[in-house]
Amino acid sequence: MKLTDSQLRAGRYRINVFHNILWPKYKGLIFSGVHDCTAASNMEVTFFQIAPTSGDRKELAEVDTSYHNYPYQLLFDRPYEAVPKWQLCSRLFLRVLRSDADLVVLPGYHLIEYWMMMLACVLTGKKRAVFVDSTINDQPESTPKFLLKRLFFALCDGFFAYGQRSKEYIQTFGVPAHKITARCQAAALPHGYTANGALQERIARRRVAGRAAFLFVGLLSRGKGIDILIQALGKVRATVPDATLTVVGSGPMLSELQALAQSLGLADAVRFPGAANIDQLASYYLDATCLVLPSRSEAWGLVVNEALSYGCPAIVSAHCGCAPDLIVEGRTGHVFQTGSANDLAEKLQLVLDRMNDTETVARDCIDLMQTFTPQHAAQQILEGCSTILEDKARKA
Repeated sequence: MKLTDSQLRAGRYRINVFHNILWPKYKGLIFSGVHDCTAASNMEVTFFQIAPTSGDRKELAEVDTSYHNYPYQLLFDRPYEAVPKWQLCSRLFLRVLRSDADLVVLPGYHLIEYWMMMLACVLTGKKRAVFVDSTINDQPESTPKFLLKRLFFALCDGFFAYGQRSKEYIQTFGVPAHKITARCQAAALPHGYTANGALQERIARRRVAGRAAFLFVGLLSRGKGIDILIQALGKVRATVPDATLTVVGSGPMLSELQALAQSLGLADAVRFPGAANIDQLASYYLDATCLVLPSRSEAWGLVVNEALSYGCPAIVSAHCGCAPDLIVEGRTGHVFQTGSANDLAEKLQLVLDRMNDTETVARDCIDLMQTFTPQHAAQQILEGCSTILEDKARKA
């Protein structure tokens, strides 16, 4: 049984939540939801953002604080990578050591500063939990790294996983299922977004557009597998000659991808409009036949949440963490064999041939997203915290 509001007030439980960077809008909405939910219960939650952004995020967009409607402390005023390790380690260690929190939620486990935070928790007897976005399909790990993670996880009282794949990954380290809270993921959408409005706009736009218009959104890096997508488009155009691809984003592979499209005779079929803001992305999703996320490795894939929220189905690689949670084969999209341009081309054709009932597909996509809202993710996080604190109270 979960703790009641009166129990929480009587116990005056304090929770410190640490996050690496302020940049993600979706975390802003989730943390805002956590803050709103705790107001009535008097569960005291304090949020710490370590830095405003990181180097790779600066390629995409600036920090938008309008999505962060909760009180937080920003520990450093420069990009994460610009902060010396000794400063990160010392400030985070002392912050946790001197905290009066009953529970500390750590931002990760792969950096030395997070180990210092864990050490401070152990020394002061604080309960600790950690956010985990890794999946079993990530890069292979060496034995020493595996053992270090196993030790870190053994010291944790709870885990917040992005979805099914992350939960399975955590369990490979011997963590029991009852310690893991899943589905802590949601997309940030424009402030004026409504599900019904998105549905009606999607139906109207696709009725006019008609043609095959595929879409990629994200960082232009090798790990995203955009080269595989361009190759697959070339195969589809053998039977659908007017099919196009729009690659939204910026990154180090732009010139190489443009050259690839040119070499395959697709220069006129592949557009690279650059990065887009949240409102521009909405328009791209509404216009596209489907989103494609062909990543070689992807912890989750929030662009899939975004696309589905606008009634736009998605094709994702088997290595995308969101695949088992968000892709219902033939209804919200398809999963293809990672790295296979042939299989991706087949799935692109399947979308064109069998998912052409715009209204039915859009409803399926939008309906699924109602269980992946920021409010739902916030409630999941609070339930996980409650379980950990409940165990603390029971043992006291």
